[in-house]
Amino acid sequence: MICGNGGSAADAEHWGRELLKGFCKPRHLSHEDRERLPLELGERLQGGLPIIPLTGFPALSTAFANDVEPELTFAQLTWALGREGDVLIGMSTSGNARNVCLPRGRRAGGDVYNRSNRGKRRNIEVSLRSDNSRSFTGDLPCAGASLPVYHCLSLMLEDEFFSG
Repeated sequence: MICGNGGSAADAEHWGRELLKGFCKPRHLSHEDRERLPLELGERLQGGLPIIPLTGFPALSTAFANDVEPELTFAQLTWALGREGDVLIGMSTSGNARNVCLPRGRRAGGDVYNRSNRGKRRNIEVSLRSDNSRSFTGDLPCAGASLPVYHCLSLMLEDEFFSG
């Protein structure tokens, strides 16, 4: 699962796209999978990693924000959708987005990734940080720096899971 606010929400959606379908390598289905599908699907579908952009639930997000607590919307989605061993990727330019970095917003066994330049959050298990202290993209400070970071991670994941 992946989430973020503002530009980080857009990055979460973008990164989800990189993992749900082919990024740089062909991700052909196995012979067994192709045999189980109609010919036109088996030849055209691609292997993907199961990632859920939590930013894509506007009806739930607005209802939960109105009825319960806006800051807990991602935590609610993670609680409802997450399973033991899942990973929660919280993207935050400042590193201080309380709705993205909640310790109780995930089930036991998940890791938290947070791409941040200077955040003070302590509940993050893995943090990739930028040294730049500005949060605009004019000359590629921290907000714009996330694109090459998650593209690099996408390449690494693609190599790991789709090397054949």
